[in-house]
Amino acid sequence: MTGFLRMLSLGFLCLFLGTLFLGTLSTATAQPLGHGSTLERLTMPIDGGLVHYSSYDRTGGNDDFVVIEPGETHVMFDHTGAGVVRRWWITIRPRNNEEVQRQLIVRCFWDGQAEPSVEVPVSDFFGMGFGQWKDFQSLPLNMTSGGYNTYWAMPFKERGRCLVENTSAVPIERYYYNIDLHTYDELPEETLYFHAQYRQAVTERDVPYTVLDTEGRGHYVGTLLSMQPRQGNALGYLEGDQRLFIDGEATPSIIGTGTEDYFSSGWYYDTGEYSAPYHGIPIKDEATGRIVTYRWHIEDPIPFQERFLFTIEHGGTNDTPDVDYSSVAFWYQTPVFTAFPALPDNLLPYKLVTAPTVEGEDLLEQGVVTGGRLTTQNLGGTTERWGGGAHLWWVEAEPGDRLTLPLSVDAAGPYDLTGFFTRAGDYGIVRVSVNGAALRPLVDGYSRIVEPTGPVRFGEVSMRAGLNEITIEILGKHQRSAGYSDGYLVGIDGFSLVPVVDE
Repeated sequence: MTGFLRMLSLGFLCLFLGTLFLGTLSTATAQPLGHGSTLERLTMPIDGGLVHYSSYDRTGGNDDFVVIEPGETHVMFDHTGAGVVRRWWITIRPRNNEEVQRQLIVRCFWDGQAEPSVEVPVSDFFGMGFGQWKDFQSLPLNMTSGGYNTYWAMPFKERGRCLVENTSAVPIERYYYNIDLHTYDELPEETLYFHAQYRQAVTERDVPYTVLDTEGRGHYVGTLLSMQPRQGNALGYLEGDQRLFIDGEATPSIIGTGTEDYFSSGWYYDTGEYSAPYHGIPIKDEATGRIVTYRWHIEDPIPFQERFLFTIEHGGTNDTPDVDYSSVAFWYQTPVFTAFPALPDNLLPYKLVTAPTVEGEDLLEQGVVTGGRLTTQNLGGTTERWGGGAHLWWVEAEPGDRLTLPLSVDAAGPYDLTGFFTRAGDYGIVRVSVNGAALRPLVDGYSRIVEPTGPVRFGEVSMRAGLNEITIEILGKHQRSAGYSDGYLVGIDGFSLVPVVDE
């Protein structure tokens, strides 16, 4: 045991993950030699052994991968004895396939437990939400040129087993992996186990999003959070504060100041995407309002003795419904833990329509107004974020005025309707109706700058075969638009209609 503890003190405890599961070592044994640098640990002998698990070709050829058909499970390793997973790399073909990346499930079991301590879709497990793949760098997780990497330490005392299950309908043609595992005679009794849990939900008014609720003793070490509004592309959901309840508190002892603040950034991530060792935002999509962001509590783990509940608001007071949230919580704790919630039946991200199929400017000659006049405005010189670089522009109108536009479909039935509009300081608030039926949400055209709203989803509407009417009625304007003498302009980039097909 002495040699093992010395190896941990001089080696792994000098690294950023060492204290995450061996926090009870004495001060004397945990002191590094010399300056204690990460590289200096390599000058000392390393106890234990190394086992490498990989997908190498067992026939001696060069087909160093496994094929995983839909519904199949592949066990990457099942190791008996004490050990710590140190490094884990994979790559997958088909490459960058959303269905695979959200429906290939990683599961790990420690010391004969019947329930997994890790259960996460593969791309989320390696730090990327919404089933996407994109280069980013952080200390414990990264993606580079099609390679997925994790360096979270994953200890077990008697047996470790990790597998992947292909729950998608897509055959995985090639699944490559390399896993490095250090072996020991034994691990300290107080060693904590690595956990990773996936959750997802569509936000509801007055109900916060739960990142983690677990019982036991341990410490919380990281959050991956992915968010996407189903209506428009506004980022107001980022006003939500994290609220952490430790050991059964009725009132949270940790309350934040905003979502991007918790993730060590600010101002709605206004300088865009970045990745850093402990925090980052690898995805910020202005067109859809989609954000993927992470924070690793490597230097500041959050300890708990009995229970840990992590919730986060959407909007300032849980007032931003209809936003897709998904998350991965990373933590270490004792083996007694709360059972994971079942994975959702549908893990694929909501399909946002990101561009109009019917351009607003093409409806100029067919539009009928009760007040004001219709024209088109070329926006191509300002931005390329509008379909066709232009929009249908309704000017000189007043509250109560209506614009009627035709939309034709070949077959009657339910359709998913999405609208695309323009926002600016002197634009009004409008209500959209289809064939006389009013739709939600209202479209608030106010913004400090001229910008597209992004997709505004009106949901399922009933359409008749042939000609249908979309009516846009001006209701008023935002209070911040009061300084504009003409605050009722309306810009229509276009619409998209997608037939609703029963699954």
